[in-house]
Amino acid sequence: MTEQGLFDTISLSDGITAVKELPSTSVHLILSDIPYGIGTDKWDVLHDNTNSAFLGSSPAQIKAGAVFKRRGKPLNGWSEADRRIPAEYQRWCESFAGEWLRILKPGGSAVVFAGRRFSHRCIVAFEDAGFTFKDSLAWLRETAPHRAQRLSVIFNRRGDTENGDKWSGWRVGNLRPKFEPILWFVKPYIIGTTIADNVIAQGVGAFNENAFIAYEHSPDNVLQSGFAPGEAGRHITQKPVKLLKALIELTTLEGQVILDPFCGSGSTLVAAKALGRRYIGFDNDESCVTEAKRRLADNMFESQLSAAPAVTP
Repeated sequence: MTEQGLFDTISLSDGITAVKELPSTSVHLILSDIPYGIGTDKWDVLHDNTNSAFLGSSPAQIKAGAVFKRRGKPLNGWSEADRRIPAEYQRWCESFAGEWLRILKPGGSAVVFAGRRFSHRCIVAFEDAGFTFKDSLAWLRETAPHRAQRLSVIFNRRGDTENGDKWSGWRVGNLRPKFEPILWFVKPYIIGTTIADNVIAQGVGAFNENAFIAYEHSPDNVLQSGFAPGEAGRHITQKPVKLLKALIELTTLEGQVILDPFCGSGSTLVAAKALGRRYIGFDNDESCVTEAKRRLADNMFESQLSAAPAVTP
């Protein structure tokens, strides 16, 4: 396939393997909601974990009842295998970070949605590959589940009302997860040049503040773009098209190439197409690829999703 034939395509492929076939310095922006490695589902298990209870139930949890339907996102090391998960996630990020650097144009950005728990591991992997870590953005979600279990309920279920009363108001787990990190990396521009030189030569390296504030209203690193009516529900970790448009317009020009190696239901590709960018998408889930192709073909509905409002002078 020619380089031109790669553009405006989505393939049923493993995104790590497929990227190795892309030409060097052929992509202006990589924008991807990569797996977080926290056990959201089977596809999010990125480690060789020998703990049989992971994404299942331990004998003690089965005895506890329906509250432990599935064990995931372990904290505090429930087993020795669980304690290795952060380092193994970093090694997983290392398995593709170097290839991302190779295919990006100098000054090009890699913008990555990463989980709060392991985002630091992703940062180290990308820095070790040669990227510059430009900034950590925060996306504020409109809604977020609060699943922290009441400690008093645990004690009361055991018949320990004394501790149930003593620990009333305390919970096991985390505060409501209202934000998600977005990691912004850039490929260093060529030594001996400037960012201004790179913009002329490569078409990337600066950021478009005017385009960005059409979506977010101010040039802040806290983003609040949410879902349009009828948009959500296509993927368990789906992100709003409006949010992705803001990030695409922040870093690229019309006609430039956007890659998403873990494209899921295709939201990044939909945003890229609506903005007149070329796109390349990979995913190893056949149902996701089918949904992404359907969305890309539904031009009328998807192109109207989350359009940027007119900028008022």
